Amino acid sequence: MSTSAPVITPDTHQDDDTSQDEPWKVVVWDDPVNTMDYVVYVFRKLFGYDETKATKLMLEVHHEGRSVVADGPRERVEHDCYRLHHHGLWATIEQ
Repeated sequence: MSTSAPVITPDTHQDDDTSQDEPWKVVVWDDPVNTMDYVVYVFRKLFGYDETKATKLMLEVHHEGRSVVADGPRERVEHDCYRLHHHGLWATIEQ
């Protein structure tokens, strides 16, 4: 009986590694609680947007029900999402 070392073959299957390079997105959803002025204020405070851009994003949330307000690496968008929650906005992340 011959004992030989196990043969280890590299796994050539990749789980869509290119998707890891795609930026994650922060999505803010419409809610019946926060005023439009407050949402503009939060976008300006958290992301440094000027009033025009913050208003445009707020109107997307209001009219379309959602808006992508930021993107980037997963850790950063998770932090941004947390900050939006802390300010009372309904936000999620997606890739």
